[in-house]
Amino acid sequence: MPHAVTALQQASSAPSLEAGIPVSRATTIDIEHVLVEDDPRLWSETRKYVTLGLIACASLIATMGVNIYNPAISDIKRDLGATDQDISLSLSLFILVQGSTPLLWSAVSEIKGRKYVYLISILLFTAGCAVGASATRVAVLISMRVLQALGGSAVLAIGAGTLADIYDPRERGTKLGIYYSIPLIGASLGPILGGVLTQVFNWRATFWCLVILGGIIWLAFLVFFKDTFRRERSLTYQRALKRARLAAAKRKAAEREKLGGRFSRPTSPGPVEPTDEKSAEQRRAQSPIPGSGAVTPTIGLDNVKLSLGDVNPFHPLKQILRRKNNIAILVPSALMFAFSYSISYTSVRTLAKPPYNYNALKVGLVLLSFGVGNMLGSIIGGRYSDYLLAKHKADPDRKATPESRLESTLIIMWLLPPSVVLYAWFAQEHLHIAALCVALFLAGLSSIWIYTSTLAYIVDANVGRSSTAVATNSAFRGTAGFVSAEIAVPIQDAIGDSGLYMIWAGLLVVMELLILLTGRRGGKWRERAQEREDTKAATAI
Repeated sequence: MPHAVTALQQASSAPSLEAGIPVSRATTIDIEHVLVEDDPRLWSETRKYVTLGLIACASLIATMGVNIYNPAISDIKRDLGATDQDISLSLSLFILVQGSTPLLWSAVSEIKGRKYVYLISILLFTAGCAVGASATRVAVLISMRVLQALGGSAVLAIGAGTLADIYDPRERGTKLGIYYSIPLIGASLGPILGGVLTQVFNWRATFWCLVILGGIIWLAFLVFFKDTFRRERSLTYQRALKRARLAAAKRKAAEREKLGGRFSRPTSPGPVEPTDEKSAEQRRAQSPIPGSGAVTPTIGLDNVKLSLGDVNPFHPLKQILRRKNNIAILVPSALMFAFSYSISYTSVRTLAKPPYNYNALKVGLVLLSFGVGNMLGSIIGGRYSDYLLAKHKADPDRKATPESRLESTLIIMWLLPPSVVLYAWFAQEHLHIAALCVALFLAGLSSIWIYTSTLAYIVDANVGRSSTAVATNSAFRGTAGFVSAEIAVPIQDAIGDSGLYMIWAGLLVVMELLILLTGRRGGKWRERAQEREDTKAATAI
């Protein structure tokens, strides 16, 4: 069972007491398919697509917020007396905060659920846009950009986790590809929309536009979004439940010792699952995935409340970072994001100079080629990774694992570094704009094709921790994007587009080698890490 994890695990080497009942072996459950009330996996396709559409639209405004005001930078500098350093700080801080705070939102969603986090975060994003639109000092604008990033980061953090809640691995790659394509195209539409609004009105209109969109999305989540989080499928909840069961067992043992005798008959603190053959058959019939081996764990305590201590984001973060296969994928993910931001940011400067001399609207239209490539790469790449995973599952001679998804990157890897080299040459030699558009399209298509498959892998390889894994991915991306925003322009000024993007081509080759290494060795790394975690959990009891 590839996705089975050990939960509520008891030591196998010696009997232990759990609420007065001796237990001598581990209870292993398929946490992906633990039976829950109102199972999101069993929702109608309409309900699932509504959920997918809502989180995609919320992600759209979050990514549009990154660069929608870029075409208005000159107006902002003139109106607020801002310097180039102020503008650069507002851009890089946005990326850093949007990448680093998802861990916080992921932790909160483990207590309050997904819907609570969406509503609070979108409200913060909208408030930041409203105050930013009214700013009269650049310090206020920068602060509100940070608030925007804080609010927008939640959607990007738990969006993939929400899709993991409602879709099985066999279709997850396709849905992640659709979900991720929307915010990607938003990053390209942002400058176009910002240029139009700035020319027709002023720079403040870009923020008011986000206020309107944020308000609409908030109301849509309030009315139409149904929470997908089920605590029984969370490793955080399972750990808290195990501690509660152990504490109950210790209390029972202490009471017996205090009374100086033993109960003649073991008691249970909660209802006991029926064990007759008919009841077991009924439970198997209710399993959402026939043949999956999903079971309902005998919980015993059904009123465990999670606390901030339970959802301390640093513990699951440590678990994510202890796995070699995660590190080997998180680094490529960070490099791809930094590359995408670098090429989007520096190409604006390239196109604004002679011989192009493009205004904000024309620059946005050129960058749309990169965004369209992103969108197609996300959708096709996600669907192709699902196809390969299903193919492996249907082949009796092969084992379908999360690493099976990474094979979908092989078909496109050869295209990414050459397309970046072509862009470096075209931009340096100031060739016709059509040549730049082709290079941007190919770079966007291949980079996000690869990224979509790696994102699906991160979710599949961290069962029960999908939100934390995606949040960790965002932290890596945000840090890389921050560094890229700070150094891209100085490097471009020093060695030109050709030098900058030849460096990027080399880094992307390293990225691809790491993905190939994960595809070959990642399964063994992951299984060994799981064994270590299971052993530690067993010996802790």
